[in-house]
Amino acid sequence: MLAPVITPTAAALTELERETDAPGSGLDRLRLVPTPFVAEVRLYLAEDPIVWWARLEAAAGHPLPAPYWASVWAGGQALARHLLDHPELVAGRRVLDLAAGSGLVAIAAALGGAARVVANDIDPYAVAAVTLNARVNRVAVTATGADLLDSDPGDADLLLAGDVFYDSGLAGRMLPFLRRAADRGAQVLVGDPGRDHLPRNRLDVVASYRVPTTEPAVDTPMRHVEVLRPR
Repeated sequence: MLAPVITPTAAALTELERETDAPGSGLDRLRLVPTPFVAEVRLYLAEDPIVWWARLEAAAGHPLPAPYWASVWAGGQALARHLLDHPELVAGRRVLDLAAGSGLVAIAAALGGAARVVANDIDPYAVAAVTLNARVNRVAVTATGADLLDSDPGDADLLLAGDVFYDSGLAGRMLPFLRRAADRGAQVLVGDPGRDHLPRNRLDVVASYRVPTTEPAVDTPMRHVEVLRPR
């Protein structure tokens, strides 16, 4: 009899479930906490993502993806806040959240009454984190780990992307995907705190927020964050 195949996402989910159930506290632990700018949503976040990452890599004996999902990012917070303040944007719609990380934006869309929410991230740990965070917030979100950016945008009515322009390679693939979706008739919203690779000349500002800083290596307590859409 063949042993069952354990996918990277299933293995990551098992590991994160074990982490969230572990007793004790400290910088290398995950905590279930309210999101600073979106208190309606609770997330499992790392007290110190770098320390947590180092411990897991040491235990695994090999490199692991950087745990971007273990922090809550400014662009995602602004986008999630915008959705909850304007539920008509998501009510009854099919939603795709790209580079979902912790799943904050996807969860906000589900809380706003979306008919279907898919959260996509290529990191198996992020897919696992979305699953755990959707579960604790009692919403239905389908988490997927496929790389979608070279494919057809599908049938989503609303595409959401928080903090996706921090890297030139990702930005170069993300904008054409969002443009194809908009050309097909989907509404597209982006949350961004002024990242270096934000194509500002190709986006219009919908709203702006002052968001509490929680991400590592940012030395200001508040960040100016915009919600934008393609022109």
